Amino acid sequence: SGFELAFGVNHIGHFLLTQLLLDRIKASAPARIVTVASRAHYRATGLDWEALRKRTRTRTGIDEYRNSKLANVLFSAELARRLAGSHVTTYALHPGVVASDVWRSVPWPVRPLMKLRMISTEQGAITTLHCATADQVANDSGLYYDKCQIRTPSVMARDDALAADLWRRSEQWVRDGAR
Repeated sequence: SGFELAFGVNHIGHFLLTQLLLDRIKASAPARIVTVASRAHYRATGLDWEALRKRTRTRTGIDEYRNSKLANVLFSAELARRLAGSHVTTYALHPGVVASDVWRSVPWPVRPLMKLRMISTEQGAITTLHCATADQVANDSGLYYDKCQIRTPSVMARDDALAADLWRRSEQWVRDGAR
């Protein structure tokens, strides 16, 4: 069995990559792990463990996307707790609504009109680069950023028990998939 598409790509893939690199990252400390989440996590409906193991249910996939981005914020916070004292810091962020190629399937003439209200890919990289390189955030960990500023994530994203449960399940799912 697999995963809902957005959750598999946006969370499980990142979780597994981080696990595979973690010993090397710790050995490279001080180091940073930056997770590109989204402001969409504020509108997440929650993590339905059964639904996460099934095909995307909604027509647009927006609800699933929001939940995958909630998982990103939870992952970053839980990773920070697990790496405390290791000199590896973690960051989750909203890059902005970026006029990237991700919108390629939106039909013309809607796509160019949508992009008028979006930021450039260069502008979209600023918060990621800030979290990855700025001296002023070097000792922060597990926080959520938007426009290079710390922001309070959603109530669900601040649920330590949910973050720990997501971590435990992700470890099991990755372990089961490796067999």
